[in-house]
This record gives sequence, C-alpha cells and structure tokens, in this order.
Amino acid sequence: MPSRPALPRRAMIREVGLRDGLQSISAVMPTAQKLQWIQAAYEAGQREIEVGSFVPARLLPQLADTAELVAHAKTLPGLVTSVLVPNLKGAERAIESGADLMLLPISASHAHSLANLRKTPDEVVEEIVRIRALRDASGSAICIEVGMSTAFGCTLQGRVEPGEVLRLLRAVLDAGADRVGLADTVGYADPEMVRLLFEQAFLVAGDRLNCGHFHDTRGLGMANVYAALQTGVTRFDACLAGIGGCPHAPGASGNVATEDLAYMLASMGIETGIDFDKLMALRTRVAGWLEGETLHGTLWRAGLPKTMRPAPTLT
Repeated sequence: MPSRPALPRRAMIREVGLRDGLQSISAVMPTAQKLQWIQAAYEAGQREIEVGSFVPARLLPQLADTAELVAHAKTLPGLVTSVLVPNLKGAERAIESGADLMLLPISASHAHSLANLRKTPDEVVEEIVRIRALRDASGSAICIEVGMSTAFGCTLQGRVEPGEVLRLLRAVLDAGADRVGLADTVGYADPEMVRLLFEQAFLVAGDRLNCGHFHDTRGLGMANVYAALQTGVTRFDACLAGIGGCPHAPGASGNVATEDLAYMLASMGIETGIDFDKLMALRTRVAGWLEGETLHGTLWRAGLPKTMRPAPTLT
C-alpha cells in the first residue's frame, strides 16, 4: 500500500476579506469598521491580512483607505501586512505605505487578463520586471508575490492549459517575483486538478510556490485546499464569511470561508494560531456591518463539535 503524504504541522491563513471580499460589495464599509476588523482578526490570532489594494479610488471606492489601514496594521507586532497592486503606480504606493508584501495578479487566461487588467499576460510579466526594478532601486524590503489567477479554468476563455500556467510561472520568477501562488479564481478546480497542477508547479518554482487561493463556487473549495495540503502547500487565502467572488464569474460565492478553513485544519491537528471564539465573534460583527449582503460558510450555523472544545477546568 503506498504511503500517504505527511500533512504539515502548521499552516497560515491569510485573511483577504478586506480586499477580495469588500471589492465585490457595492456598499463602502467605513474605515473605522475596517480598523476594528483588522484589530479583532489580530486578536483572534491571524498573523497575515490583506488589508486592501492600491487601485484608483474612482474604480474601487471601497478600497480608497488602504494606506490608512496599512498604517494601523503596521502597529501590530508580528502581523504581515499585504496589499494587492495591479500596476507600477500601485507598486509605488505600496512601497511608500510600508506594507510587508505586495500581491501582483496575473491571469493564465488571456481573455481574463484583458478583461481584468487590460493587458495580455506577457505584458503583465513586463510590468513585473519594472516593479522589481522599482523595489530594488527604492531599497524597500517589501516582498513581491505573484498570484496566478484562473489557473484552473476561466468563465471567459474556458479551458486554461496547464502548460501555459507553468510557462507563466517560469516567466514571473525570471521577472523577479519572490514567490508565487495558484488561484482557482472562478471555482472550476477539483482536487485531482489541484494535485496535478501543484505538483508540476513545485517542480518549476520549488519553495517559492507559497500560496493556494480557492473559491467555493461549486462546493469544492475545502476539498481543493486538502489536495493542495497534500502536495506541500501550507499557506492559503480565505475570506471571513466567504464573501467576495470574481466579477467575471457569475454566481461565484467567494473564497473559502476563513472560519471553515481554520476549523478543518484544526480538526486535522494542523495549527493555525486562531482562537475560534474570537474569530466567530468577529464574524458576527462583520455580518452586522454587511447587513443585507449574502454571506457564506457553515461553521457559524453548526458551531464547533464537542470534541473540539477544551476540557472543563476542575474546581
């Protein structure tokens, strides 16, 4: 009988609700509530948060306060502050803000790339070269991470060839990316697709392949996380309450829910450092702030099983 791959002892969940989640919602959450969200997520044990994106406010007014959010997040010891940047101008602002990491999106789908960034994938690679040069010239230590979106398929293009994903992975690493991740942006992946592509991607990127980003559009988000775990991935994006979703994926239900992912990992004995009571209290607050919006996830309905509760203290 073949041996099962060993699961990691610890995994990191990067909270992306403040960017990936809120950018898909028409209402603008007040800055004061976002600051409370960051603080409460930190107190719940989360140690990496994508606080926003440096895009023009006219395009995404929901994210216009990103610099202020970075400034607050940087006051919290041990918190990795992440921001998304779509171009060189956004990278300049990210460097100025003092963020720890900038996430640069590139799509493996030509059609999605044109719709999302108005550039071909290879034009995005050229932009990454310029961003790396800017980072190095500025003396900044900010990490450059490239997220490969639509790596498993695209609602606009349909099939995305694994060979094209691997070609672009090599290209962005040659362009100067410090690390890369694979994203199932529109929820097309299944566990076997995830296993095969991540195994091939590790051969290209080694330990610079550092993140899995999965959507639960068709109910396979958690299964896909598990498949990625088995290939050696230990860092995942997630949105509190499963909010968000790609604008080019009709009906998309957003990323896997942070609370559900944290529960699955903890149930398997994988440490995340997350306090469930505090995380679920934060979910309740976010649900109130987003009243009327469709939220997702299952742990908030069922609660933790008795087997996950700490034993009562004898007096």
